Amino acid sequence: MNPGMLLALGLCTAFGSSKQEEEDYEAVPINKTWVLSPKVYESEVTLILNKLLQGYDNKLRPDIGVRPTVIETSVYINSIGPVDPINMEYTIDIFFAQTWYDSRLKFNSSTKLLMLNSNMVGKIWIPDTFFRNSRKSDAHWITTPNRLLRLWSNGRVMYTLRLTINAECYLKLHNFPMDEHSCPLEFSSYGYPKNEINYRWQRRAVEVADQQYWRLYQFAFVGLRNTSHVAHTQSGEYVIMTIFFDLSRRMGYFTIQTYIPCSMIVVLSWVSFWINKDAVPARTSLGITTVLTMTTLSTISRKSLPKVSYVTAMDLFVSVCFIFTFAALMEYGTLHYFTSNRQTKKGKANNVTQKSVSVLNTHPGTSLLQMTNIVPYDEEGDSAYDCLDGKDCTSFFCCFDDCRSGAWRENRMHVRVSRIDFYSRILFPTAFGFFNLVYWISYLYL
Repeated sequence: MNPGMLLALGLCTAFGSSKQEEEDYEAVPINKTWVLSPKVYESEVTLILNKLLQGYDNKLRPDIGVRPTVIETSVYINSIGPVDPINMEYTIDIFFAQTWYDSRLKFNSSTKLLMLNSNMVGKIWIPDTFFRNSRKSDAHWITTPNRLLRLWSNGRVMYTLRLTINAECYLKLHNFPMDEHSCPLEFSSYGYPKNEINYRWQRRAVEVADQQYWRLYQFAFVGLRNTSHVAHTQSGEYVIMTIFFDLSRRMGYFTIQTYIPCSMIVVLSWVSFWINKDAVPARTSLGITTVLTMTTLSTISRKSLPKVSYVTAMDLFVSVCFIFTFAALMEYGTLHYFTSNRQTKKGKANNVTQKSVSVLNTHPGTSLLQMTNIVPYDEEGDSAYDCLDGKDCTSFFCCFDDCRSGAWRENRMHVRVSRIDFYSRILFPTAFGFFNLVYWISYLYL
């Protein structure tokens, strides 16, 4: 073949290929600038979808009037938390999947599975599932609606979407902060009763993601369980699917913020038992400070709780600590009252003794005889018997016998006032230790 013919053949080939490429592209204006863009041809999938949607009524459920539509459900738990005890609700992020059969969507093709985006969702029938105990539910729309639709050639449909739900969780706080809860997530059909739609759990109904980044904070995830039951209402019987999330509260925060400070304040109030009873400002200020501090801690501990009308475990502990600090203050008040009152009586008795110095004889020629009353016997200082105070006795032993027999003051019990501090040093720590033993055993192990 000569060179001229080769050149002509090359030009024809180049011209032909160039012409074919121009036919594969169409002129598309982009910002008033004409460029070449590939032409869109109807593919096999497009033909299948167009054929399926031809005459399809998405207002009617599959097999209407024939048998109930069975919806198989599964849930993938992406994260749980936080739990809001004030509003008694919790937040959960899930991938919710529903699977059913729609005979109207069967097709014959070499492609057995069609993976479609959210644009196809509004063109076919979708179950009217709603979450019964949700206060707020949000579907994710960024950057596109987080929805997935898959069609099988046998008419099977799977619809998956991502949801963030604020669900109600009624918390029983009698054992707070050692409480455990089962927070439910309930869903069912809104308008179709049991004879129209029947829900079932799939084989692997509930799966859980890695818990490392969950925002439970005060709680620990113990486990979950899924159940189903039928609710009887005026509009019919509805199948309700429920997932229970078992949560246990962690005590670390409350131990640091409440239990340890309250116990330390109680121990601090016992310091007054070792301070001299005559140091009135020191013991009074210490007692009042501990009582006011316990009042503040009691108020702070209630801020993390709803305004429930019953007594929680923390309320009981804080209240008992408050009683111990208040009792320590009242102990010194009692001690100071009796000691100061007795000193006043002794002072009055001494004044009477000093004034009655002598007895004058009015008859002339007689001499003056000075007689002094017997001073009350003080055996042990403050702890001695005070039976001689205010009594006119000529014999000490007579009064002492009366004091011992109790005839001088009926229905009274002798208490050594100065020994109250000594008794309190033993009684208060023993009682508080016994209370803690009973408290922690009862709430942790019983």
